[in-house]
Amino acid sequence: MKKLFGLLWKIAKILCITVGVLFVVYFWNLDMKLMGWAYKKVNALFDRKKHDIQF
Repeated sequence: MKKLFGLLWKIAKILCITVGVLFVVYFWNLDMKLMGWAYKKVNALFDRKKHDIQF
C-alpha cells in the first residue's frame, strides 16, 4: 500500500510541475515570443537569398 501511495505522490508532483510550467508559458505568452524570435531569424535567412521570380 505504501508503494501505491508513493507512486501516486510522484504522479501528482509531476502533474503539478507540468501545470505550473504551462501556466507560466501561458501567462507571459512565451510561446508567441519564441515564435516571433524564430520568425525574425527565418526571415533574415530567406531575405539574403537571391530571388529569380519576376512578377
